[in-house]
Amino acid sequence: MILSPQLTDGEQTPRYWYFSTARGSVPALKAELKQRLPQMRPSYSSGGFLTYKQDGGTVLPSSFRKLIFAGACVEAIGKLVGGSPKGFWEMAAPTVQRELKQRQRFCLHVWSPDSGGRGEPALTPEARRLFYEITAEVPAALAERLEPTPEAREGEFCLDVIVTADGTWWLGRHRADSLHRRCPGGLFPLTPPPDAASRAWLKFEEGLWWSGFPIAVGSRCADIGAAPGGGSQALLSRGAEVIGVDPAEIAPSVLRSPNFRHLRGKISALRRSEFLKTRWIIADMNVAPSYTLDALEEIVLRPKMAVRGLLFTMKLFSLAMAADIPAHIRRIKSWGFNQVRVRQLTFNHQEVMAAALKKPFRR
Repeated sequence: MILSPQLTDGEQTPRYWYFSTARGSVPALKAELKQRLPQMRPSYSSGGFLTYKQDGGTVLPSSFRKLIFAGACVEAIGKLVGGSPKGFWEMAAPTVQRELKQRQRFCLHVWSPDSGGRGEPALTPEARRLFYEITAEVPAALAERLEPTPEAREGEFCLDVIVTADGTWWLGRHRADSLHRRCPGGLFPLTPPPDAASRAWLKFEEGLWWSGFPIAVGSRCADIGAAPGGGSQALLSRGAEVIGVDPAEIAPSVLRSPNFRHLRGKISALRRSEFLKTRWIIADMNVAPSYTLDALEEIVLRPKMAVRGLLFTMKLFSLAMAADIPAHIRRIKSWGFNQVRVRQLTFNHQEVMAAALKKPFRR
């Protein structure tokens, strides 16, 4: 059954789109799509995989980049029940050939949506196996144009094969126009180092890549809620000088760094003079977002402070708290940060990551 053979903007409606999200965030994504893209109507959903029908109007890629809870956004080509590599290429080849009139190469993304399993998200062994099976059957006319790895280059055209739990192959396409859209399923590939102090390393390593913050060697940073030090490690690996603030213990592997200093105590009890030369702040506090924002506001609005960027988690102890995110963004902008983005990253659980930047930055 082909959902939509149409693949170019504005030529035919309806169009269909595929979305993925963390299984626990499905209601939040549905609410977000209803508010931001009212021309979309839900069609089918299973676990963390949703399909939507577009009744009219033009949906631009920039609209998808603003979604907070969508891990992947893919325009539909169709679906195969009892999929096979040969059947895939029979359906997908015409699309590829049209795209390659304007582009030199293309990439193949094979992935499965969140199945609700335990552990950190990653490409499944089944998805990796299918990637190699499908690439082995690529038609000769396309073989030299197919990238050998699933990681796409910036702006590259990508074919998607989304394999759901019932074995159905959902075929789609997208353009790798952002960091996460370069990765299959929007799943950012990270393997923590052997000495990683905590899973916060995964969150902030991904967050630093996603935000694109220009944290260079010697940058002065603060990590609020640092213990046991995973986020600080992500900063230290970039050569930053880090103040870690937390009343709890810091891992020995972090304390050994000559560029790290532990301020042991609650942020509310520390002298703000300790942060006068801080330019970047990260924070991961196990409190409601309003309390995290209170702590950050008290620092960045102090006289003589010159913070250029903030990267921090906002805990969503209930999904109803997602409705407050627009108000949180307005509050952050009122502090002078003119670029604010929020996204549920690959390694966020029931939380989102916020990145706020002052640009241009004036000392």
